[in-house]
Amino acid sequence: MEQVAAAAGVTRQTVYAHYPSRPLLVAAVIGHITAEAVAALDAADVDSGTAREALLRWLDVTWLLFDRYPLLLHPLATAADPADSDRRHAPIIERLERLIRRGQATGEFDGTLNPAWLVSATIALGHAAGGEVPAGRMTTAQTAAALRHSILRVYGAREP
Repeated sequence: MEQVAAAAGVTRQTVYAHYPSRPLLVAAVIGHITAEAVAALDAADVDSGTAREALLRWLDVTWLLFDRYPLLLHPLATAADPADSDRRHAPIIERLERLIRRGQATGEFDGTLNPAWLVSATIALGHAAGGEVPAGRMTTAQTAAALRHSILRVYGAREP
């Protein structure tokens, strides 16, 4: 909290007046990031073009957010109550599930896979990818490419 206060140019007491605990501060930050993600996904227009192209845009947008906000991989952010996590992810998941259903309807994605499973797999692979760069095992570009390739395979996406 002291570092947050210093970065914001306020006293620690001011931070505590707005966010009485670290978990509440982290939740507020994640809420801000979620709103930014929704706006970025809407700007990427993931409801247009082929489902495959839209999925790649969805992955690019979300990867940039992981890269910009490493907090998303921090234990404080990932160890939240599952119901709270589901609520926070809901606007992002809704867009992805809509995209998956569209791709399955057009035959671009494997229609035998449950969309909820594909959403879960996407989130899990995204979190796994997000851990590779700070661990020094892959560069950002390598990880982004591996994530795109892996997700397309999981979805059974047809080659262009």
